[in-house]
Amino acid sequence: MAAMRILHCMRAPVGGLFRHVRDLAMAQAALGHSVGVICDSASGDRLTEERLDALAPHLALGLHRFPMAREVSWQDRLSYIAIRSLTEAIRADILHGHGAKGGAFARLTAGHLKQLGLRTAAFYTPHGGSLNFSPRSLKGRLFMALERCLLSDTDGLVFESAHAARVFAERVDARDVPHRVIHNGLHEAEFDTVVPAANAVDFLFLGELSPVKGVDVLLSALRIVNDAIGGRHPVELLIVGDGRLADPLRQTAVDLGLRDLVTFHGAMPIRQALVRARCMVMPSRAESLPYVALETVAAGMPLIASRVGGIPEIVSGSGTPLVPPEDARALAAAMLGFIEARRAAADRALLLRSTLRSRFTISAMTRDILDFYTSAVARQAAA
Repeated sequence: MAAMRILHCMRAPVGGLFRHVRDLAMAQAALGHSVGVICDSASGDRLTEERLDALAPHLALGLHRFPMAREVSWQDRLSYIAIRSLTEAIRADILHGHGAKGGAFARLTAGHLKQLGLRTAAFYTPHGGSLNFSPRSLKGRLFMALERCLLSDTDGLVFESAHAARVFAERVDARDVPHRVIHNGLHEAEFDTVVPAANAVDFLFLGELSPVKGVDVLLSALRIVNDAIGGRHPVELLIVGDGRLADPLRQTAVDLGLRDLVTFHGAMPIRQALVRARCMVMPSRAESLPYVALETVAAGMPLIASRVGGIPEIVSGSGTPLVPPEDARALAAAMLGFIEARRAAADRALLLRSTLRSRFTISAMTRDILDFYTSAVARQAAA
């Protein structure tokens, strides 16, 4: 495979989306491709900055940061002009946009470069993004209209789950655009089993503290669990992460009488968080193919999650409890099930870990995405 010049564009360098871009960029660079990353200049925390610093030496095309607001705003035009000028100078073969805003910038820029006579192929991975909005809402209808407008500048769609591909097909008529489902991957070292510390709490949540993650539902479920146990032993929860709902969620914990049972911790690497608990809980309202679930399973920790997005694809055939989103009582029942049958939960976790190991690898993810790039470049050359 000939070496390519690849630019990845995303908005916020946080969460699973950033993890995916970082892994993919480093793997592509290791295979001899020249890679660069474009992202927001304001998003992130101390851990994000450390990860960006570690990524930068692998980027032959550089790490470039511009202001990118979460919502659509007047600033987007200024950011687009800056990104367009950068990519004109770099003359990338591939522009791969991640998330709604990164995907828009990448595809608009690629369309501009094609008008200049440059052969730049544009790829887009939604990572949930615009797909998380209800198609009946005003914002959802707006985003789907924008997605349809951008199809003419899209050379390939990459979906990390069959669920995402299905939803996109239902909401955006993209039948003429080549697409592939390519699962996220993990490093081999991530399959090392994590042993909980002696003082580990029962449950862990790790992720951004935003409405879509459903932490408010988890707090309600924890109240139900402690009421059901009736003082036999307090059931505690560790919340790792940050976000705009951090303070409201702290107040919710107080209002529910959980002040002494819930610990809020800022962002930390997931392996450090896993040793502090015995079961991961993901009460999400929507997901794509979450790395938190993949990394939890790879570490051999039991998982309780909502039946949303690509999570059923991860746990298929393992008997791992999946519950309806927004249902605190169903979530509480699954949490009580773990407490009452820890050995069975541990056995399910080890079974799932063994099946995951052969299905979700970074090498396979990188190989399949590069193959997709190559086919698009070949189509362009033929055209």
